[in-house]
Amino acid sequence: MSIGILGNKVGMTQIFDENGSAIPVTVIKAGPCIVTQIKNLSNNGYDAIQIGFSTKKLKNVKKPEKGHFDKAGCGALRFLKEFRVGKPEEFKLGQTIKVDSFEIGQFVNVTGKSIGKGFSGLQKRHNFARGPMTHGSKNHRAPGSIGAGTTPGRVLPGKNMAGQHGNKNVTVSKLKILGIDSKENLLLLKGAIPGKPGNFVSVAPSLG
Repeated sequence: MSIGILGNKVGMTQIFDENGSAIPVTVIKAGPCIVTQIKNLSNNGYDAIQIGFSTKKLKNVKKPEKGHFDKAGCGALRFLKEFRVGKPEEFKLGQTIKVDSFEIGQFVNVTGKSIGKGFSGLQKRHNFARGPMTHGSKNHRAPGSIGAGTTPGRVLPGKNMAGQHGNKNVTVSKLKILGIDSKENLLLLKGAIPGKPGNFVSVAPSLG
């Protein structure tokens, strides 16, 4: 049963189909992941499976975390994430989740942190049009008016303005799996996913 998997973005490349058309693909090194906790409706109020990925040094783990990992019978793990499931009893602590739990042709959702672009202006951040460049204009890339002069006479919350651009969690839905390499723990997905090479990502089956 495929619940989801964690991994790192390797990068992008292309493959060719039977017609010779080039298809852009993203390569993800996914898993193996370890089941570190099983939650159920009676004890936790909902059914979910927590999995961990990527080992780290035991000296960097606090005692409560170490106890958590000891229950699963695994070493210290860097990333933990929950996935909702319908039947948590089908899983057991310490179980290994690998890429072969997915199928070629399956659609998945990928969540990762987008590339940070720093403090950006309105044109780059919100795709605003710029002001006129001639006739003495002094409003080339400036924001212009940001609120009414009369009632309500203030800047409303949520106004699109310059600020931090990127560096936030983004989910890309319904990417098709075009290839699976069980030996190297690789998933090949059609299209692009958030972030730069090396980024931590989570992959979950698309619903519906």
